[in-house]
Amino acid sequence: MALVEVRNLIKIYGQGASLLGGESRTRTEVRAVDDVSLDIHAGETLGLVGESGSGKSTLGRLILRLIEPTSGSINFEGRDLFASSAREMRHLRRDMQIIFQDPFASLDPRYRIEDIIAEPMIIHGKKADRDRVVELLRAVGLDESILRRFPHEFSGGQRQRIGIARALALRPKFIVADEPVSALDVSVGAQIVNLLAQLQRDFGLTYLFISHSMPVVRYLATRIAVMYRGKIVEVGPTAQITERPEHPYTRSLLDATPEVAV
Repeated sequence: MALVEVRNLIKIYGQGASLLGGESRTRTEVRAVDDVSLDIHAGETLGLVGESGSGKSTLGRLILRLIEPTSGSINFEGRDLFASSAREMRHLRRDMQIIFQDPFASLDPRYRIEDIIAEPMIIHGKKADRDRVVELLRAVGLDESILRRFPHEFSGGQRQRIGIARALALRPKFIVADEPVSALDVSVGAQIVNLLAQLQRDFGLTYLFISHSMPVVRYLATRIAVMYRGKIVEVGPTAQITERPEHPYTRSLLDATPEVAV
């Protein structure tokens, strides 16, 4: 059984009709996610790649139940997320975390670094001692000297490391990394990708790694799913997708993206 099982998932925005000037006019519907099915296995990195607007981030948020679907199902360790109560989801969320795209927007500027990293533990009723926070900082390549500082005092790469430490606070099994290096320059992004690979080995993590960059996904992913206009058009082992792509869109992604050193 896969760790995450997605079946026939659909998310439509703009459903229904509205009245304007006495006439019924149907709103424009956008199928952000269009009948997607896929599995994510424990210990792997599934790279989800596609251009902006393809539905990648929406799919990631649906999988974590940060937004609700129009239809379909998601099972996490055999449990149906959309049939789970708020109390059950609170428990499940300990095992599912997200790393956001923008390290400047994802950290509360009012909080000190120590409080940012400890917050998930406090919310979920776990002990949030200083030693645990320092341990998490060291795991992402930072040290305790930054504990009392604020997010604005750090570079983008440092902020992303802090965000990763926060995501690890509850010892999750599964992390959605939503374009975690796209807001960073190439060299800093490469460092973050290498850090994620190391953390996967150290903590036994499973990733859904969302990106528009095929070279980055090729480096990190065990398997790759290619998303185009809300649909998964191709999925398979990394070598197969990058060396013997079958779908024209996959080939266009490979042709259009320059190589990135990681």
